[in-house]
Amino acid sequence: MLEYVRMLEKCEDRIMKFKENETVELKQTVVDDIKKEIIAFANSNGGTLYIGISDNGEVIGLDNADNELLNINNMLRDSVKPDITLFYQSRIDTIAGKDIIIVEVQRGTNRPYYIAGKGIRPEGVFVRHGTSSVPATDTAIRQMIRETDGDSFEKLRSITQELTFNEAESEFLKRGLEFGISQMITLKLATPDKIYTNLGLLLSDQCVHTVKVAVFQGATQQIFKDRREFGGSIFKQLNDAYDFLDIHNQIKATFDKLLRTDTRDYPESALREALLNAIVHREYSLSGSILIKMFSDRIEFISPGGLVNGIEFDDIMSGYSICRNPSLAAVFYRLRLIEAYGVGILKIFEAYDNMSVKPKIEVTPNVFKMILPNQREISKLTAENEVENVPENKILNFIKKNGSVTRKQTEDLLNISQTFAGQILRKLFESGVLSRVGKSKNINYVLR
Repeated sequence: MLEYVRMLEKCEDRIMKFKENETVELKQTVVDDIKKEIIAFANSNGGTLYIGISDNGEVIGLDNADNELLNINNMLRDSVKPDITLFYQSRIDTIAGKDIIIVEVQRGTNRPYYIAGKGIRPEGVFVRHGTSSVPATDTAIRQMIRETDGDSFEKLRSITQELTFNEAESEFLKRGLEFGISQMITLKLATPDKIYTNLGLLLSDQCVHTVKVAVFQGATQQIFKDRREFGGSIFKQLNDAYDFLDIHNQIKATFDKLLRTDTRDYPESALREALLNAIVHREYSLSGSILIKMFSDRIEFISPGGLVNGIEFDDIMSGYSICRNPSLAAVFYRLRLIEAYGVGILKIFEAYDNMSVKPKIEVTPNVFKMILPNQREISKLTAENEVENVPENKILNFIKKNGSVTRKQTEDLLNISQTFAGQILRKLFESGVLSRVGKSKNINYVLR
């Protein structure tokens, strides 16, 4: 009799322990919400789920615990991502002659865990808050991803998992390359358990980043002539933006007798490399679009993100490069869109080897700007400078500005001898361009 009383007290003591808190959840039956509770424990500090016990701690028991345990394991295997099976243990226990199921959950290492059909969004990700399992905030989800995946933007799991890759598949097929889930995993568009990364998001048709292009009249931003915004996969943005720039990259024809030579405003190779550089090397963790501004005398490529830590401006000009997005660059390299790292900027400057005005680079902590000068404008300025530098034209411009010129002023203006200055002024006088005012040493020359 005494032994029976002690056993009864022991059972009652076990029953009294069943009370919900931050690490304990009670369920009377197996319901679909069980997934939410286990996900919340795995995303938080772990916990234990008791099934067959009411909210007030009363042991109800389960009629067919073996089948229910199988259902739970199948549910968690099929409906929770990433694979959570290593981080929980489930078993059947008997209390007061009644079967219950106990699921012990550890804090997972691949957080956030989520309901596969909901995705890595608040409606699919849950955390423990007091005695309840609640949807995680966007901030909490991003924090879990960073803690699990590290700080590399490319490697982080994408919050959006409903992705399509029509444009990317087309780019691969153009080059005779396969593009399936195995290739995505190899190229790091997806993790080995088939969860898309941020790199996958960039190449997907659902990419959230854009390229904005504006064409201005003249050399200032006062008057818009045209503007576009290109979205979708960054492959589509690359192609659409280049086509738009190519349309506005005007051609000038010059003739040497019967030989025609066409010159574009901007070298095509420089335009291509500047656009690729902006897309491949931008900081995608920063909000904002790549901006491309076309003026009458230049084009500016402005991409979010300054220089990568560990590299200086002189380094990039010497061909040394630290890639901000190595996995993205590897994809572009595989598609033969870029060559070896670090040569793009050098190719831009090489395209202007024969021009008097060179490209410029401006860098701030959060912005990288590449400025390409318009070749036709450079040629025009060069021609004007050549005309301006003809001695006779310098003298005429001086007279237009000052009203007259003396021989001494001509010597100083052209930095020539007294004799040579006299010869030039006499030539302009005899040709009827200039008139003389005054006599002897006080002669001034004015426009006739």
